[in-house]
Amino acid sequence: MTHDSAHTSQPDRQSRDDAAAPRRSRLVRAALLAGAFVSRSMQGVLTALTQIWANKGRSLLTTLGIIIAVTAIIVVVTFVQGFGDYMTSMLRGYGTQYMIVSPDVRWEQEITGTNQVRMTLDDVNAIRVNCEDLKRLTPFLYGEVGVSCGKAEVTGIPLRGVTQDYQVIRNYFVDRGRFFGPIDVDRASDVCVVGRNVLKRLDIDESIEGGSIKIADRRFRVVGILEAKGSFMGDDQDLTVMIPYSTMLDMYPEQRDLIRFLAEASSEEKIDAVEAHIKRILRQRHRLRPGQPDDFEIERQDQALREFTKIRNITSAVLAGIVSISLLVGGIGIMNVMLVSVTERTREIGLRKSVGGRRRDILLQFLIEAVVLSTIGGAVGIAIGYGISFIAGMHPSMVDLSVPLWSVALALVFSAGAGVLFGIIPAFKAAILHPIDALRHE
Repeated sequence: MTHDSAHTSQPDRQSRDDAAAPRRSRLVRAALLAGAFVSRSMQGVLTALTQIWANKGRSLLTTLGIIIAVTAIIVVVTFVQGFGDYMTSMLRGYGTQYMIVSPDVRWEQEITGTNQVRMTLDDVNAIRVNCEDLKRLTPFLYGEVGVSCGKAEVTGIPLRGVTQDYQVIRNYFVDRGRFFGPIDVDRASDVCVVGRNVLKRLDIDESIEGGSIKIADRRFRVVGILEAKGSFMGDDQDLTVMIPYSTMLDMYPEQRDLIRFLAEASSEEKIDAVEAHIKRILRQRHRLRPGQPDDFEIERQDQALREFTKIRNITSAVLAGIVSISLLVGGIGIMNVMLVSVTERTREIGLRKSVGGRRRDILLQFLIEAVVLSTIGGAVGIAIGYGISFIAGMHPSMVDLSVPLWSVALALVFSAGAGVLFGIIPAFKAAILHPIDALRHE
């Protein structure tokens, strides 16, 4: 059986080899053609560099439009991205995994006294106990009050009634003293933490920690001083006083039926689930029928971040697109110079054609020259853009600036594309020249 198999397999192998031979031949021919193309392209690049070097001044002026366009693209994109990253960081500093749930009270209901919407501590506790994927939760009461210390008094100070979880949810930490704890909340203690700008308004320093101030004519012990957070979109984050929400309810009992709260999901991926769960619990508790609108509002902080990211990307694309129009001007400049070059080298083209030069070789040569010229302009523009961004980033009040690699790649692709687009007409004009007419050209 083994002997017979050996005899039958030999012709099969021979037939397979015969069938594979043409395929190998095609591969070898393709490899040779590719090698020849690469060789001609490299020769064309060297010729282009020689021509550019021989006409340095004209080449510089020709590529000036490309240089300016690419520089502008790099600088604009870098600044937009830098300020965008700064704003994103600020938004994340506010916290992005939480949502604010508020009773949906319409102003006309308030005016007419027909408001039936309620949001109580029982609702908040039901969410706390039954909502899955909930990490933290705090009631949030708000008002503006007068604060005094000794003879100094300031008005219109934002007062927040919260729990100790608020500092983690909103990144409001103290750098002196402590934040009030659960015992202070349970006992409705008269304790508070204050922002730095409240101290400035009262003209007092950090030594007030452990001392007392008056909030709405009620004496509070200052247990901590909040770390400086600065301003964001006109909101002075350091101008605030925080007290336990239970204490604030004791001061303003009318807020018991209209309590807002902050709910933080265990992760950004769980925000949708937490929102849906809160909606379901509140609708059940408020006995809302199917189709009946919610009597509460949920404002998600990650939506602000997503909206801002979307706006930033659109802004980057629009600005880069506007600046890219200058590429058009640079490309037209390259096309004009290449047309002049074709006219100047008409006899050279005729000579090459008379000794066997093919149309595609002439076409490729002038096309490569246009692409090399525009790509060099793009590279110079990138270098200048890097330099401007680096120098601007050294200013102490400037945000962190870094040139995105995608903008560099995009600038190079667009500049090379401009060379192809605007170099094709001169190259085609050179390729279709008749050799005899070209040789007769004066």
